[in-house]
Amino acid sequence: MHYDEAMLEMIRDALIITLKIASPIIVAGVIVGLVISLLQSVTQIQDQTLSMVPKIIAMILVAALVIPWIAARLIEYAAELFMLR
Repeated sequence: MHYDEAMLEMIRDALIITLKIASPIIVAGVIVGLVISLLQSVTQIQDQTLSMVPKIIAMILVAALVIPWIAARLIEYAAELFMLR
C-alpha cells in the first residue's frame, strides 16, 4: 500500500501531542498512587477508596492547573493542520 507522507506525519504528530497533553495528569496520578501505596504498606490499611480518591482529586487538580497549557498546545496543532491544507 502507498501511504501519503503528510498524512503519516499528521497522525504521528497527533499521537505525540496526545502523549504530551496526558503526561502531566498521568504523572500526578502515579506519584500520588505511589505515596498512598507506601503509606498503606506502612500502616497496613488496605482500603481501595483510600488509594482511588486522592488519585482522582490530584489528577483533577493537575488537569485544572494545566488547562491553559493544554489549550495552547491544541491551538498550535490545529493551526499547523490548517496551514497544511
